[in-house]
Amino acid sequence: MSTDDPAGAGAGVDAAAAARHREKMAKRKAVQDAEVAAKTIAEKGLLIVHTGPGKGKSTAAFGLALRMLGRGGNVGVVQFIKGAWQTGEQDAFAAFGDRVRWHTMGEGFTWDTQDLARDTAAADRAFAKARELMADPHIRLLVLDELNIALRYGYLDLAEVVATLKGRRDDLHIVVTGRNAKPELLEAADLVTEMGLVKHHFAAGVKAQPGIEF
Repeated sequence: MSTDDPAGAGAGVDAAAAARHREKMAKRKAVQDAEVAAKTIAEKGLLIVHTGPGKGKSTAAFGLALRMLGRGGNVGVVQFIKGAWQTGEQDAFAAFGDRVRWHTMGEGFTWDTQDLARDTAAADRAFAKARELMADPHIRLLVLDELNIALRYGYLDLAEVVATLKGRRDDLHIVVTGRNAKPELLEAADLVTEMGLVKHHFAAGVKAQPGIEF
């Protein structure tokens, strides 16, 4: 940008266009500042749900976990359903030592086990572990990975799970992942993101790959 340009326009930018842009952004900033100023709750433990048919629900949750670790908070992870393989994210989070309490408690996909009693028992154990971590005051964020799947198949009592999550500590953030989130859970949540499926390489015959799927 030229120092003798009174309009502050850069190379190839019309001075009038630059002035209009500056005015537009100033108005936008005023609106944004007013909106932020209107928010009165400084901190609140959030119930966050990642659902939908698209890829990335668990990945986004682990991104939040990494952000919390970067801010000095401790993290808990309970994996429902999953459990048949070692994942790259589990290995990566192990580098944080006891700041991450990771529990993979599923026994694989429901179509692999084909055993309702076994799947239900595994979900019960996983939710008991989730309750334990919820009660730990050192944990600031708890990821309940694929809990939505356990609820979808009726492995856990929906009303009990929702009531438990709603009764979380004021400073605890909880992230629930999995497709087909129940309406009752969506209603209780503070933030819901639905991942949409636009295109997936699996449909083109590409198998799950280390570093991408697990």
